[in-house]
Amino acid sequence: MKRVVLLRHGESTWNKENRFTGWTDVDLTEKGVEEAKKAGRTLRENGFVFEKAYTSYLKRAVKTLNQVLDVMNLDWIPVEKSWKLNEKHYGMLQGLNKAETAEKYGEEQVLLWRRSYDIAPDPLAMDDPRSPRQDIRYNELSDQEIPLTESLLDTVNRAVPYWKEEIVPYLKDHQQIIVAAHGNSLRGIIKYLKNISNEDIIGLNLPTAVPYIFEFDDNLNLLKDYFLGDPDEIKKLMEAVANQGKK
Repeated sequence: MKRVVLLRHGESTWNKENRFTGWTDVDLTEKGVEEAKKAGRTLRENGFVFEKAYTSYLKRAVKTLNQVLDVMNLDWIPVEKSWKLNEKHYGMLQGLNKAETAEKYGEEQVLLWRRSYDIAPDPLAMDDPRSPRQDIRYNELSDQEIPLTESLLDTVNRAVPYWKEEIVPYLKDHQQIIVAAHGNSLRGIIKYLKNISNEDIIGLNLPTAVPYIFEFDDNLNLLKDYFLGDPDEIKKLMEAVANQGKK
């Protein structure tokens, strides 16, 4: 049996302030660090020993992974970083408060921007200070690759090929890996793995730093998936994520 852990990063400063974050590179809060450490302890206590880790270019995911691996005494394993695991780019919404945006545009519109499959917010200009083109880590990306806004569909179109082309080949010859990333890049991978419809994906809300386990047979057929932790606590955390976009 093969096991993959999908882990959304711990609470970030903009999670705490209820802001659209996207590709903005904000740090973890103290709570976020503790959430990551708790995830590491939970994984260690449940017998996980990873052979490789994957994460995004954004520090909230990188630092979450670092905390998890440190608690598990797995700091030494190889870690692969890719912008293709970055959060969905929220375009002109980046930095705005979600509740205030819902007050202005309505909760239904904000829900579409946050959770729908193919509706993207208005894009940034290429020379906007918030544009990835202004960030050195994306210098090697072409203008066609640089997102100035994204829908979940756009995020799926970069995250799922990365899963298929980079992660699956490694998993074929190994047993346990962890992917520490973001709510929407992980939702895209989960949508693919579980064949979730475009309509139903709107209802999937991932809590911060709660390990989501996927178990596969040796042919990489999905056997089962489950969150690791107290079900009632996880339910409350998921509801809190869902409520972020309300007035």
